[in-house]
Amino acid sequence: MGRTLEDKKSIVAELKETLSESTLAVVIDYRGLTVAEMTDLRKRLRPSGGECKVTKNTLMKIAIADDANWQPLSAICKESAAFLLLKDDIGASLKAYQDFQKASKKSTIMGGAMEGRLLSEDQVKAIADLPSKEQLMAQIAGAINSVTAKIAIGVNQVPSGLARALQAVADKES
Repeated sequence: MGRTLEDKKSIVAELKETLSESTLAVVIDYRGLTVAEMTDLRKRLRPSGGECKVTKNTLMKIAIADDANWQPLSAICKESAAFLLLKDDIGASLKAYQDFQKASKKSTIMGGAMEGRLLSEDQVKAIADLPSKEQLMAQIAGAINSVTAKIAIGVNQVPSGLARALQAVADKES
């Protein structure tokens, strides 16, 4: 039994809403995945703000038709496509997908879209290799601590250097 027009409108509206909150959309070929595996993928994506949507490509194409950010997806909306809609920590979401892919040995990345640009499979994988938000924050904190420590050492050396200079002047005058 097919979906009613109201069902389709509701699905399109939900897709538009999710896309409006997303930073990156990835298209995967999900052929061969079981319902249990799809459930596992969704569970893996959830902690990092990612969602996996399986919908007809025609409905996704309607949802992205008037949105320049996501229009490039229409070029890779093929049969058996599922959509990973990633919001918060896209690196962690992509790593979760890669872990799932290694475990299931099924599904492939067909490409993605971000900021109005079509991304190849390799470009999507490159994003997954970027450091996580937490790793970047730790690196920045480490750099700030290093600079702060150098400043503190420099400031602490000023009085002793000044004292040595004053002593040298005093020694010259006497």
